[in-house]
Amino acid sequence: MSDSTDVQSNSASEVAPQAQKPIRVLIAADTFAPDVNGAAKFAERLAAGLVSRGHEVQIMAPSPTRKFGTWTEMHEGQPMTVHRLHSWRWYPHEWLRFALPWIVRRESRQILDSFRPDVVHFQSHINMGRGVTIEAKKRGIRIIGTNHVMPENMVKFSLIPVGFQDRVIKAAWRAAHRTFGRAAAVTTPTRRAAQFLEKYTGLTGVLAISCGIDADNYSPNFEPRTENRILFVGRVTSEKQIDVLLQAAALLDPTLRAQIEIVGGGDQRRTLEHLAATLGISANVTFTGYVTDEELRATYSRATLFAMPSIAELQSIATMEAMASGLPVVAADAMALPHLVHDQENGYLFRPGDAQDLADKITRLLSLSPDKLEAFKRESLRLIEAHDIRRTLNTFECLYRGEPVTDTVTNGASTRATD
Repeated sequence: MSDSTDVQSNSASEVAPQAQKPIRVLIAADTFAPDVNGAAKFAERLAAGLVSRGHEVQIMAPSPTRKFGTWTEMHEGQPMTVHRLHSWRWYPHEWLRFALPWIVRRESRQILDSFRPDVVHFQSHINMGRGVTIEAKKRGIRIIGTNHVMPENMVKFSLIPVGFQDRVIKAAWRAAHRTFGRAAAVTTPTRRAAQFLEKYTGLTGVLAISCGIDADNYSPNFEPRTENRILFVGRVTSEKQIDVLLQAAALLDPTLRAQIEIVGGGDQRRTLEHLAATLGISANVTFTGYVTDEELRATYSRATLFAMPSIAELQSIATMEAMASGLPVVAADAMALPHLVHDQENGYLFRPGDAQDLADKITRLLSLSPDKLEAFKRESLRLIEAHDIRRTLNTFECLYRGEPVTDTVTNGASTRATD
C-alpha cells in the first residue's frame, strides 16, 4: 500500500463526526430487529451508531407482526423512528415476513416526501431495496446499497421446484444489478463477497466495508478451561451446515470429553437433535435456542473454541463476536470466513463439508499447549481490531456525504477509492 493511499484512508476514516452537519439517513431493510440474523444486526448497529453521533435516522422495514405503522423504537440504547410496513408471513421460512412491492412503493413515496433524507441506504435488492431506490432516484436522493443476500440461499426457503431454481437465481442476480445500479456506491462486508457480487451482477467498484463490531462489549477469558466446550452461534438452518459439526463431534476422541453448544433457533433444530441421537452424542450436545445479549456474551466467555461450518457467510458477525471474546476459531474455508480466520494463527480452516477434516482441526486446537492456545486467542483479539464499529461508521458517513473513501477491510486486498 502506498503512502498516498494511507493518507487518504486516514483522512476519510478519521473524520470527527461532530465537525460536519448531521445527516438525515433512511435505512431500508427487508429484515430488521427483532429479527435475528447478521443483516438485521448490522442495520440495527449502524442505525444506533449513527444516532449516537447526532445524525437523524429513520428505518423502513416489514413489520415483524401483524401490527404496522410508524413509532419510536429503542435499538442498542438509541431512540429512532421506525416505519413498520404491513407484512405477510413467508411460510416456507420459520419467521420471515415481507412487504408487497406495491406497498413498498407507496410507503416509500410517503416516507421520502415527509422525511426528506439526504441519503437512502438499502440493505438488499429485494422488495424494500427495489421499491425505495426507484422512488429515491426519481427525487434525486443519494442512494447507497449494501448486499447481505445470496440468491442461492434464498431459493432454499422457496417453493420453487429444483429444476427451475437455476433460472430463478439468474433472474435474482439480474434484479440485483438493476437495483444496485441505482446506487452511487455499493458495499458488502468483505472483499470476497464484493468479488462475488461483481461476478454475478456485472457491477464494478463494489466496496468491502466490514459490518463492524464494538469489541468493548465482549470479555475475553484467559483462565484455564475445565472442559472442552465447542460453541456455534447462528441460525439453525441448512446453509450453516451444523450437521457437519455434529458429524465431526462424533469423530472426536472420547477422551477429549468435548461438549457442543448450539446457540440460536431455526427450522433444522429437530432434524439436528435427531442426528445427534443417531450419532450417539446427544449427551454431549446442547441446543440452547435464542438467548439475550448478556447471556450470549457469557456463553462466548466460557467456550474453549468457536466453530463455524457454514459455506455461505458474507462476513459472519457471530465469528467476529467470538474473536472479540478471545476465542480461537475453526471455520470452513469458504466465502468470507478466511478473511477472519487466519489458518494456524488464530485458528484453523477446514475443507467445507468434510467432517473428518473438521474433527482433525478441532482436535489439533484442543491439543495445543496452554501458551500456544493463548497466542491463538490473542491473535483473534488483534485481528478483530480492524473491524471496529467506529471505523465502519466513519466510512459510511463519508459515503453518505459523497466524500472519497477507501476499502476498509484489511485482509491483504488492495484498497481503492470511490466518490
